Amino acid sequence: MSKPIQPLLFGGDINVYSVARAFHTEYGIKTIAYGMYHVFPCAYSRIIDYRVCRNNDEPEQFLKNIQTVAAECPDKTVLVLGCGDNYIQLAARFRDQMPANVIAPYIDADLLDRLIDKEYFYQLCDKYDVPYPKTFIYEKSMGHDFELPFSAPFVAKPAESVTYWQHDFEGSKKVYICDTRQELEDALDAVYNAGFEGHMILQDFIPGDDTNMWVMTNYSNGEGAVKFMCLGHTLLEEHSPHGIGNHAVIITEKKETLSLQIKSLLEALNYTGFSNFDIKYDSRDGQYKVFEINCRQGRSNFYVTGAGHNIAKLLVEDRVDGIDQPFAITANQALWRMVPRFVAFRLIPKAYHPQMRALIRSGADNHPMEYRYDMTPNRIWRIWKNHVGCAVRFFKHNKRPES
Repeated sequence: MSKPIQPLLFGGDINVYSVARAFHTEYGIKTIAYGMYHVFPCAYSRIIDYRVCRNNDEPEQFLKNIQTVAAECPDKTVLVLGCGDNYIQLAARFRDQMPANVIAPYIDADLLDRLIDKEYFYQLCDKYDVPYPKTFIYEKSMGHDFELPFSAPFVAKPAESVTYWQHDFEGSKKVYICDTRQELEDALDAVYNAGFEGHMILQDFIPGDDTNMWVMTNYSNGEGAVKFMCLGHTLLEEHSPHGIGNHAVIITEKKETLSLQIKSLLEALNYTGFSNFDIKYDSRDGQYKVFEINCRQGRSNFYVTGAGHNIAKLLVEDRVDGIDQPFAITANQALWRMVPRFVAFRLIPKAYHPQMRALIRSGADNHPMEYRYDMTPNRIWRIWKNHVGCAVRFFKHNKRPES
């Protein structure tokens, strides 16, 4: 690092902590983070100056918080990273209004707003030959009078999630898996009765368990060239209503053909910064099908750092040091998990156990919260409590595999 920097993150979840740990591991610096609540894992940390701001996601306050940190660090380059869709929308919107010593590595707000709308994203997939599940765009005015070009089970999810979560309700879910047409209609009725007015994405359910899921994290430089790609094979996901689809265990793997398909899409858009894709393998036709793009590093981003490619270093070398990085696809194998080891071995099919054990023995096993430097008594207690709660939640919502 040739110039002093100050990471500034927005959010309070494991995404924030993982990025802060990447900065601390690589540069030994403390991150400033603004979150709406005094919550673990960011609270009580020695590597984060965690500041609670209840109206953190309001536009005027968001910009004010950035201005405050920029004034506190006049001789440093402040790197602003949002760790949720609401924050990246604000960062993109104010990208050109920030103080001179601030960098927000995002695409322009108009493109970002279009990309996080799944309806538009699937139009791009059609244009650039990126496979995705069979899809039907549902509008509220259709009621129950619509025909689907695929059979049950069905997947239903909002086309745009920021507005959707502003109309939360008892029984709401991130994604609805519906075994029958009646279940689908009931889910749609509940969503719209809660006040949501946007479109819903109805999709063909791709068969297969969690081990058919994949996640890809990429970094595109300020000129729109993809410089780094890291594919993770998901072995376990959350199945709780609000957490469904969140990764719990990942092993990094390399698939060059899939990576180059995504690279072509990103470069055609002149995309900049981090991007994250959720993907599922469809055994019916042998294709890897993309669900969505997140215009940021994902919640599970530490699987990249754990595989030997520190995400903070990727950003700093490009946007601060101006280094022209060579293109790379991760080949290193590493195990990332958000659950205790015994939960992983209990809920992941036995076929993967030898590979998991080998990675653990070699030291290529990472849990983002288990950072030796940050193991204060306060955090040790909370990490233990988190592990216990995690075990209870996973055994309640996840089925033990048959093999």
